[in-house]
Amino acid sequence: MKSLPWLGLACGLLVWTCTVQSGRIQAEALAEKVHQQFCPDKRVCIWDVSFSGGKPLILSGSTNLPDAKAQLVHQLREAGIPFIDSLQVFPAAELEGKCFGLVNVSVCNIRSEPRHSAELATQAIMGTPLRIFEQQGDWYRVQTPDQYIGWLDTGGLITLDSLAFNHWRRSGRVIVSDEFCTAKSSPDPGSFPVSDLVSGCILEKSGEEGGFIQVSFPDGRTGYLAKEHTRPFGEWENDRIPGWQQLFHSATALLGRPYLWGGTSVKAMDCSGFTKTVFFENGLILPRDASQQVRVGEDVQKDSIQKGDLLFFGRKGSTDVREKITHVAIYLGEGTFIHCSGQVKIESLDPESPLYSEYRDTTFVRAKRLLTPSLDHNMLVRNHPLY
Repeated sequence: MKSLPWLGLACGLLVWTCTVQSGRIQAEALAEKVHQQFCPDKRVCIWDVSFSGGKPLILSGSTNLPDAKAQLVHQLREAGIPFIDSLQVFPAAELEGKCFGLVNVSVCNIRSEPRHSAELATQAIMGTPLRIFEQQGDWYRVQTPDQYIGWLDTGGLITLDSLAFNHWRRSGRVIVSDEFCTAKSSPDPGSFPVSDLVSGCILEKSGEEGGFIQVSFPDGRTGYLAKEHTRPFGEWENDRIPGWQQLFHSATALLGRPYLWGGTSVKAMDCSGFTKTVFFENGLILPRDASQQVRVGEDVQKDSIQKGDLLFFGRKGSTDVREKITHVAIYLGEGTFIHCSGQVKIESLDPESPLYSEYRDTTFVRAKRLLTPSLDHNMLVRNHPLY
């Protein structure tokens, strides 16, 4: 009979443990539901949410989605689950208001984790505006204008508060229109270089001297560019009306450029980095990856594909298997397409063509058309809030 109190205690502990476990499972299910509702693609949002402890549960982690957090908190309370809210919403307070950044090198590497040996997730070119969420040592977690999230080391950007960032947005900026050029330390072409630049780089114009424009870099350096290498940014963004001829010129100019996983500049690129670069040169911001680019535009049947349409390759979906997009190209007409695979090259879907690619023909999944009257104007550079 003396063992009965211990038996009761054990039973009580078991009930308490089961109750806590049940509450945690319910809370985690609610968190996943909110995640799927607000941002199911982890490449473009932060939702590192976890629960620990007992009664009450401790809600911890981080997110850049304040509305999603508010929804989760509401649902937890509605479900009667006791919890302590320790979920951090970015940007982090430690940034002291410096929540914006500008890329400060011709092409920067943005990695999947805060270390140089991590996978190259994407790139950004000089003058690209960034959102900053947090800092860990010498690394910032940033978001590019296409919403892609990754880590950039401190050497690749300068940080700004909202006042300084809005000053940059209102400044007289120029965009590099040549594929490659070099900013010099003086108007003398023989002077020392300040930085290499690539197509699409954005700098502030601080003066003009002869046939040269004086430019200011994000970190305050100054340099000189031949005027013909640039265009006023406001003029450039307002006359960008994406059309087939412009896309054809931008795409074919990159023939032979090498493939680079994560690359998104004219120096080197992956398949979606190629399409992204071509469309950006024509004033349009595409999502980063092929599996994201397939979500925009209008569906096109294979027998109705037109010049400038995007072609997507991978695995077709069925009742048992989900569609998987792994590659993207730009259609050139008459069965041919241009893409980056090993290097930028032209191939064909026509079995009678000497450029025929049986592999691409058998892995073709779908086509999408972006150049339509119903083009999503939010994709235009001139309408993007960061530019």
